[in-house]
Amino acid sequence: MRQFTATQVNELLAEHEPPCVSLYQPTHRSHPENQQDPIRYRNLLQEMEASLRKKYPTKKFDVLLARFEALARDEDFWRHRTDALAILASADKFEVFELQRPVAELMVVADSFHLKPLLRIVQSADRYQILCLNREEARLYEGNRDALDPVDLGAMASTMGAALDEELTPSDQTVSSPGGGVGTPAMRHGQGSRKDDVDGDRDRFFRAIDRDVLEQHSRPSGLPLMLVALAEHHAPFRAVSHNPYLMAEGLTIHPDALSPEQLRVQAWAQVEPRYLERLAKLVDAYQVAKSRQLGSEDIKEVAAAAVAGRIAVLLVEAGRQEPGRIQPDGSVRPGDLADPGTDDLLDDLAELTLRGKGEVVVVPAGRMPGSTGVAASYRF
Repeated sequence: MRQFTATQVNELLAEHEPPCVSLYQPTHRSHPENQQDPIRYRNLLQEMEASLRKKYPTKKFDVLLARFEALARDEDFWRHRTDALAILASADKFEVFELQRPVAELMVVADSFHLKPLLRIVQSADRYQILCLNREEARLYEGNRDALDPVDLGAMASTMGAALDEELTPSDQTVSSPGGGVGTPAMRHGQGSRKDDVDGDRDRFFRAIDRDVLEQHSRPSGLPLMLVALAEHHAPFRAVSHNPYLMAEGLTIHPDALSPEQLRVQAWAQVEPRYLERLAKLVDAYQVAKSRQLGSEDIKEVAAAAVAGRIAVLLVEAGRQEPGRIQPDGSVRPGDLADPGTDDLLDDLAELTLRGKGEVVVVPAGRMPGSTGVAASYRF
C-alpha cells in the first residue's frame, strides 16, 4: 500500500501546472466484486478525456492521458486493490494512492487538485502503523479499526543482509577461539560463534530499521507505531530506537504466527484505548480554549477564523456534510450539495486549516463536542 501523509497533502495543495486531474474510485479486495473495478475505471477515463478536450489542447494532456490508459491495461494492478483508489495527476505529477476506506466515485479536471476525499482519510484519528520484526526481516503495515495493509517500503532495506551490506559479519570470518590457546579451532558464524557478534549484527540491523522507519514513514505520517516481535527482540529494539512514535504497547509474538486479520484485531485492541484517550484530550483542550474565548462550534465563526489563519486545531465530525461555500471574506453562503457550485463546508474548513498550518482531526460523531460538526481552537 502506498502511504498518504500530511507532507503529501501540503505538496498537493501547492500550485501545479494545469490540467490537474483528481480521480477517486471505490475498489474491492476480492473476487468477484473486483472484476467491475477496471470497467468503472475506464468509464471514468472516458469522462476525463471528454472534460480535458473541452478545456485544453491535446498537446497539454496527451502524455497525461497515456499514463491513465496504461494503468487501465495493467491486469496485476487491478488484482490487488484495497477499499478505494485515488489518482492525482498533472504535467509534473502522477500519484496513485490506495485507501483503506471507501470513497464516492469522482473525477475532477481543474486548475488544482481536489483533495477533500483524501483529507478526511489522512486526518482520521484511528490510524496507526505496525512494525513486524525478527532478526532477519522487517515489515511495515498501516491500519485503522477496520483494515490493515502492508506498506510499500520503497527503497528502504527490510532484511538484515540488505540493511547491513558490508557491515554484516561474514559467515566465514573467524570470530573467536573457545579455548583461547594457540592452535585451538576457531568458531565461525552458523557453527557456534560468539553471542556478542551475533547480537552485534542484530543491533546494527535494528538501528538501521529504526532509522529508516522513522525518517521515511513515522515522521512523515505522524502515526503511532506498534512493535510486533518475539519477547526477546522487544528489549534490544527499544534500547536502540530513537522513534518518538513508538508505542509502549506492543505484541510479543512472532509476526508470522498471525494472519493479517488476527494481527489487525490484536493490534486494534492495543491501539483503541490510546485512540480514545487522544480523542478525550482533544475535546478537553477544545473546552478549555472555548472557556477562554479561543474556540467555537459556530460554523460561521469558524469559517472567518479559518480564512484569517487563526485555527490551531479543527475537529471535524466523520461522515457529516454541511452544504455551502466559504467566501473570500470568510462569510458563509448556504447551498445545496446537488448544485455543482456548492461544496461541503466541513471539507472546505479542513482545507483552509491545513493551508494555514493548523491541525485537522476527524472525530466520530459520538465523540464530538457540540452538534454543528466542527469545533475549532484558535491560536489567538
